[in-house]
Amino acid sequence: MRPPPGGRFVSGAVGPTRPARELTNARVDIALVLIVGLVAGTIGGIVGFGSSIMLLPVLVIAYGPRLAVPIMAIASVMGNLARILAWWRAVDWRACAAYSITAIPCAALGARTLLALPPKWVEVALGLFFLAMIPTRRWLIAHDLRVNRWHLAMAGGLIGFLTGIVVSTGPINAPLFLAYGLTKGAFIATEAAGSLAVYISKAIAFRTLGALPAEVLVQGLVTGSSLMVGTMFAKRFVLHLGPQHFRFIMDALLLVSGVAMVWAAFE
Repeated sequence: MRPPPGGRFVSGAVGPTRPARELTNARVDIALVLIVGLVAGTIGGIVGFGSSIMLLPVLVIAYGPRLAVPIMAIASVMGNLARILAWWRAVDWRACAAYSITAIPCAALGARTLLALPPKWVEVALGLFFLAMIPTRRWLIAHDLRVNRWHLAMAGGLIGFLTGIVVSTGPINAPLFLAYGLTKGAFIATEAAGSLAVYISKAIAFRTLGALPAEVLVQGLVTGSSLMVGTMFAKRFVLHLGPQHFRFIMDALLLVSGVAMVWAAFE
């Protein structure tokens, strides 16, 4: 038996080589991210948020928590842009400006805080945050709070800072913008416009701090493309979604994602 051309026999070498296995695993990870991104984009396009909650655990498993957050920041920019384009005429720009004026700088501060934390702490914090949002969101809705643009500006700073750390605060944003009086397409588009400003600020902060190299940027763009497709596909379903279905979908996303994040931290 002859050795392979240009090489030698390797004792005990069975199956694919390590580089081949790593390439296969990378392709599986990308395929999984794209599939979940498409589903997450569709659900996010229907309820107005939730894409990050659903997609983040998959990104953590595929790339680790340190890379998952910057990748999700880029993908969120694209996902929110798709929601704005889908409902462009319904955006309340005054509400968006009031929210963004404090949320933008505080999101950058939150991003700096995130990079100073150990990865395992980040995973646990993300998981616990998602789980805590189930009763918090219900409490906010039950009290039927009404807000004006000053309230949006005050809340924007806190939510922006939290978004810099925990990736997504859609469960908090939703009651806030709904309490302002926005519904359906207007709510989806205006919340997306405010979130877009926050995620751009966060992405710039990551880039400035060296946490957004070209490879991460490409991964974020690929992930974001699946969110955009799902978001555009979802528009036709928005008007047919009842309040009970909305609450059920959101709570299910929070529960599954929160448990997945905590579980991943201790694996």
